Parts: sequence; C-alpha cells; structure tokens
Amino acid sequence: MKGSYILVVELEKDQTIQIGKLGKIYFSSGFYAYVGSAFNGLEQRINRHLRKDKKIHWHIDYLLKQGKISDIFYKKSDTKKECNFVKKFEGKLIPILNFGCSDCKCKSHLFHGDINDILSVVKKLKMNQYIINQNT
Repeated sequence: MKGSYILVVELEKDQTIQIGKLGKIYFSSGFYAYVGSAFNGLEQRINRHLRKDKKIHWHIDYLLKQGKISDIFYKKSDTKKECNFVKKFEGKLIPILNFGCSDCKCKSHLFHGDINDILSVVKKLKMNQYIINQNT
C-alpha cells in the first residue's frame, strides 16, 4: 500500500531535543502533527514509527524517542500528497521550521497545536484512522 500519513504525537513536558543535523529545538508540551508519506510500504513505515527499538534515521525518530504517538491517520494514493496535506495545517498550527522537509520546498512537515485543531484538519482531509496495536 502506498500513500501519506499523519502521526499525532504527544509530548508530556516542555523540552529541548537534539534533532539530528537540525540541531537542538525547543518543543512545548502538547500535541504535534507530523505529515509523511511512504511509497514502498505504508503499513511498514507506520509500524516502524511505532517501534521503540529502531535505528534513528529521520527527524521524526528523534521526536518519537521523547513523545508518544496518540493517533495515526492515512490515505492511500499512488501520488505524493504529503505537501498538499501540509498546506492544510499552515496558518492553523505552529510549524516547527525545517522539520521533516529536507526533500521538498515546504517550511515544515511538523506542526504544534491544539488537538481539536489537528483533528479538524484531518477530518477535512478525509483520512482513515490507523488502529494502533498496543503491543507494538
């Protein structure tokens, strides 16, 4: 399965996190929406994000060491739609500049904001909810 996804990540406390070569970034507690895509196995990519024991590769991996995924949403597609999804968050949530967007022209693929604002955008995108296996 190919497509795009949104991870909703919760940070319980304010903290500064080293995000690879981006450097140290201050994150306020609360909810974050991370927009990504996978064209070599969407379900495998999502399950990788859920695993605790993994090699740190992407910006989101650094954040997930400190935060917890509360929800996952996805949309099947044969074309890359993540940058279009990002535009729906712009102006509604606070972007974490340069996060997760090293291969495109977006300002960010990670946004901080109220959980209800995040879920409102997801609803407008008509995404499916991924059921998280609590044993992962």
